[in-house]
Amino acid sequence: MKKNFFLLLILIPFSLLSQEFSRKDSLRGSITDERAWWDLMHYDLDVAVDIAKKSILGKNTITYKVLEEKGVLHLDLQNPMRIKSITQDGEFLIYKKEYSAYFVNLTKPQKKGSIEKIEVVFEGIPPESSNPPWDGGFVWKTDKNKNPFIANANQLIGSSSWFPSKDIPYDEPDKGVRFKVTVPSSLTAVANGRLIEEKDSGKSKSFTWEVVNPINGYGINMNIADYVHFSETYAGEKGELDLDYYVLSYNLKKAKKQFKQVPMMLQAFEHWFGPYPFYEDGFKLVETPYLGMEHQSSVTYGNNYENGYLGGDLSLTGQGLKFDFIIIHESGHEWFANSLTNYDVADMWIHEGFTTYSEVLYLDYHFGTEAGNEYLIGFRDRIMNNSPVTGIYKVNQRGSGDMYPKGAAMIHTLRQVIDDDEKFRTLLRDINKDFYHQTLSSKQLENYIMDKTSLELEGFFDQYLNTVKVPLLQCKIKNGEMSYRFKNTVDNFNILVKMIIDKKEVWIRPGKEWQKQVLPDPDSKVSMDPNFYIDFEKNIK
Repeated sequence: MKKNFFLLLILIPFSLLSQEFSRKDSLRGSITDERAWWDLMHYDLDVAVDIAKKSILGKNTITYKVLEEKGVLHLDLQNPMRIKSITQDGEFLIYKKEYSAYFVNLTKPQKKGSIEKIEVVFEGIPPESSNPPWDGGFVWKTDKNKNPFIANANQLIGSSSWFPSKDIPYDEPDKGVRFKVTVPSSLTAVANGRLIEEKDSGKSKSFTWEVVNPINGYGINMNIADYVHFSETYAGEKGELDLDYYVLSYNLKKAKKQFKQVPMMLQAFEHWFGPYPFYEDGFKLVETPYLGMEHQSSVTYGNNYENGYLGGDLSLTGQGLKFDFIIIHESGHEWFANSLTNYDVADMWIHEGFTTYSEVLYLDYHFGTEAGNEYLIGFRDRIMNNSPVTGIYKVNQRGSGDMYPKGAAMIHTLRQVIDDDEKFRTLLRDINKDFYHQTLSSKQLENYIMDKTSLELEGFFDQYLNTVKVPLLQCKIKNGEMSYRFKNTVDNFNILVKMIIDKKEVWIRPGKEWQKQVLPDPDSKVSMDPNFYIDFEKNIK
């Protein structure tokens, strides 16, 4: 019997939402005046890691474009990390700290359209995660050979937990990141993008990595270990894609076998979503001392080289054992989370709903539509409906963990309503093409889908994203007639539903009032297509 760790889903940390918010929350989650006037262009990070002290000393040179001529700039860095100095053009700047927000007084005139830089020196002991990746922070472990095995995962806690940044998702560094990491010479440091320089000074070694595409702040990470490296190339839609793998030496054989799923993942996802979004930066899979996360172009992996989720099937159908959950799910985030990023974390369902659904599409592509359907229906049992999928805006508040299974169930229901997999696939590819490397809101995406499909879906999105009510289709059969209606729905929830009547597909559009339809036979057998996330109640009185 496999361990039951997989029953503790990644959505647990999101299940409870606080309704009380403070100035601290607003500073973290809103576009303050001191954030709005400048556009983040590039980070140049230079970090030295002291493993014995679990501390880092670093410098971040931040390049930005002036949008309005203002003089106070908002940066973020959380305790216990601290800023040692901030300079612009060699001049030391004065700043005021409020919670994790630093308000920097710029003395140089900020002319609209100009490109400027500030240099921030920082140090400290970053938060250590007790339950990575959900409890954000650094992980300081050792491998079986007692070598340091270190990584960080900061989706929930944010990039400002360890380096000074513009820690809000709406604005990403348009020109990417250059990231130099200095570690003991016996170790290798792996970060996002491509390795552009490696220098060994004897006692220490520095690795400089570069990302040339926009990148979300929480996706910037470092991994430090006694790694071995192997690679291959994938012939993708945009040409040759470099695939690099960094694993612990004693896991090399297992990795070479398990990571054969990476080209399979790319084949499926490029089919459904379009080209991998970061050909310029390559794709990496990096072993870490925790389960894994979607760090852009540097997906982290700790799933024990087993299929499923730590060897178990989240859907309890057997279909989840046909793929390695971390390889497939976290790589799906390259499209949904990394290329397309939520403008506000309240809309994080865009990341997790579509990426959870990518698991269904992977099964569909390689094992058939029924395999994907069965997985989705089984996974749907994990929906708790204890709070809405949408979070609270402008206070860095995510929605319910239902964003994973319920978000996927909503997308699967939309697929049934569209009732044409080529049109559905075109929609997914168009979303990735038209919002390529952008931040977006749920409303933008909802309106886009309605425009592309010509479907009235306002009530559909409102029902599944903003309420905890599951639509109920009631049906009663009498004297050769079927009466039906929706209950437990918002007013404008009006989608078509596929019924199976005597093994034939029949489409109906229920409303809140009873409607009638004559059946082919008084003894006709009636059921609802189970791929719709709708409760079904038959023969009610």
